[in-house]
Amino acid sequence: MKTRLKPVEGLKLFLHDLFDLHEDKQRESKTIDDISKGVEFKGTNLWILIFAIIIASIGLNVNSTAIIIGAMLISPLMGPIMGIGLGAGINDFDLIKKAFWNIGVAVVISVLTSALYFWITPLHEAQSELLARTNPTLWDVMIGFFGGLAGIVAGSRKEKSNAIPGVAIATALMPPLCTAGYALANLNWYFFVGAFYLFFINSVFISVATFLIVRFLRYPKRKFEDPSTETRVKRSIALFVIITIIPSIYLAYHLVQRTLFEQNAKLFVSSEFDFEETEVINKDFYYTADSSSIEVTLYGKPLDTIQVESIRRQLPIFKLDETHLILHQGYREDPNFDQEFELMSTKLKVDIIEDLYIKNEALIETKEEQITLLETELLKQKQHQYPVEDISAELQIHYSHLLEFALSDVVKQNISNQQMDTTCFALVKFSRTPKNSELKKIKLWLEQRLKLEKVEVVLL
Repeated sequence: MKTRLKPVEGLKLFLHDLFDLHEDKQRESKTIDDISKGVEFKGTNLWILIFAIIIASIGLNVNSTAIIIGAMLISPLMGPIMGIGLGAGINDFDLIKKAFWNIGVAVVISVLTSALYFWITPLHEAQSELLARTNPTLWDVMIGFFGGLAGIVAGSRKEKSNAIPGVAIATALMPPLCTAGYALANLNWYFFVGAFYLFFINSVFISVATFLIVRFLRYPKRKFEDPSTETRVKRSIALFVIITIIPSIYLAYHLVQRTLFEQNAKLFVSSEFDFEETEVINKDFYYTADSSSIEVTLYGKPLDTIQVESIRRQLPIFKLDETHLILHQGYREDPNFDQEFELMSTKLKVDIIEDLYIKNEALIETKEEQITLLETELLKQKQHQYPVEDISAELQIHYSHLLEFALSDVVKQNISNQQMDTTCFALVKFSRTPKNSELKKIKLWLEQRLKLEKVEVVLL
């Protein structure tokens, strides 16, 4: 006669069967052997790593997500990282040392290979896929940790699934090393530190996840003949685990704090700087543990002191109590630039008319002809009054950090042959220094927009 289970006991049994990791588990010795074999980097593994690094570097260089994913699928970087976590979980100090040595070799070869590629390639501009690997966030911590859990759980099963290739893609160990290679080739130490930081976060949390699952599944720990040796090894492993976990907890905490700060700061700016005659053209958030700041650049009608103080009083509502608000505003109302440019434009127009008059003086015989010529040239000048406001508004759609913009025809003289030429000049001013590629794009766009053969772009 079957014993009837109580509802609570039945639910517990159902959940136990549903989430049980022991049922289809592979023999521990087989899993340990598989991971240990993947730790070593030489021969085939080393060449595959080099080829994968070159493919990933090309993907980052041409901004192709598909190529980057392909490189991550064939990358063998997961092996030694999981080996560190496995070694810590089963008290195998030799495996930990071997894994550390091999991951060090892999990192050095990966960075040097990528640096060589980016040094040779003619494409040197950092694309969005590459820039995304220079600034780690809280989400990278979570991806590394849960990706590591998925990797070791899948690796310990009898039936292998596609989880491990998926983990290689999700944790993205390859692109940060390629980004570090790009930074080394271009001597950009900010990118170098950010990329290595991301690789470190992913590696640490994959190892920690592997360690936790190995201990949870109760893999057999290594035993030593000499008790003193066993004690020394256990202490060394415990010290390694502590040294690895404590910095990762510290980094994760600060990543959480920074992410929350940036979320609150974005919400604060979007909510409090909503004005009809004033627009936010740039915003920067700077987080530190002691004092953070929000720097906002406004375009349009300046806010008065009362409005600014009212906005600052809203900071605590958005959990930004210790945050400093820095405002830059008044660009539209700045009289100096408009006055100086107007004077320059007027003077240029006068100079053009005088030059035309002098050149044509020998051909002009009557006062009526003089008046007709001057009227014609004045009409031409009126026709060349460019739609500055319309063009400026269009440019701001693509370049939000544009602060000032002006257009005017300017007479240039070639000193060597004394020839005069009229050229359209565009004066631009940005809140941050633009790249040369951006200035070239603006130049080409203005030539198409104004239907002119040549436009000179001058950065203020």
